[in-house]
Amino acid sequence: MISLYKLEIFALVVQTGSFSAAAERLLMTQPAVSQHIQDLEAALGAKLFARGRRGVTLTEAGETLHRYTQEILRLVAEAESAVTDVRHLASGQARMAATPGVGVYLLPDWVQAFRQAHPNLTVTVQTSITPSIVAGLRRGEMDLGFVEGELDSFDQEGIAALELEVNEQFVIVGPKHPWWERKSVQLEELAGKGMVMRQRNSQTRIWLDGELQRAGVQVQVVAEFDNVESIKRAVAKGKDIAILPEYAVRSELEMGLLRALPVEGKPLQRTLKLVWNPSHPFSAVTRAFLRFLAHELPPLSAVLDERRIARVGKSTPGADVPRL
Repeated sequence: MISLYKLEIFALVVQTGSFSAAAERLLMTQPAVSQHIQDLEAALGAKLFARGRRGVTLTEAGETLHRYTQEILRLVAEAESAVTDVRHLASGQARMAATPGVGVYLLPDWVQAFRQAHPNLTVTVQTSITPSIVAGLRRGEMDLGFVEGELDSFDQEGIAALELEVNEQFVIVGPKHPWWERKSVQLEELAGKGMVMRQRNSQTRIWLDGELQRAGVQVQVVAEFDNVESIKRAVAKGKDIAILPEYAVRSELEMGLLRALPVEGKPLQRTLKLVWNPSHPFSAVTRAFLRFLAHELPPLSAVLDERRIARVGKSTPGADVPRL
């Protein structure tokens, strides 16, 4: 009978594209990984990989086994998730990543609330940009991603996405700004105004530049920062403006350090999305976190019922595998 452990190693070699990369992820030696694959090939009487200078590629037999392997591992993970009661786990971990605004201003509160309900479980969060998060999901380095960045065609390939909520973007001003007493502004009024923005290569900056250009509004970029905290501090101390979501300035609004002015007609909006790799079933801890967060973000309930919802890109590998 084929060993499940060897199938897991086989799947990781396919995912990473080489024995050495798989060995690094497994904390094993390359010869040990090679031996497991050779044992699998001997048990099946078929070559699974074609070796080349750039790594390994699947043979026809390897392609067939890979489809079955993904289905087998999916079923095992789903069975484990269905039976596991996270309330009685001594430990467990969910891995996720988020774009900067979400990772700094939203996820910490969500994670701490979850930890109060499940003190034995751990949530690890890394902050990154959308393309890096998508790449990490493909490599199996994380379980979930929360992004506000737009997904291009490459990002969408083989990745599932679900829209969670739309966040309105506000004009942020400090006490020294002439608009401090204003109730709202029109988008056209931003023309020529000094604006503090994110760096040029950030998804947020690319998005905002595009929105302003489409509206025919040209601002004066007076400063660029790679983090929101610096932007807020610069605006609070000066007479320039910024465009930020309300959740990023909530504390400053409560203390009276900043004002968030709505833009009439709400022309500036970004959508918070959950992204994941449907080829990697959710663990029991990940599902518990999503179930907990669904009280805050109701669309997550759909993911818990059917994880292939809102799927973009290619079909799920192994979805058409004949039943054993």
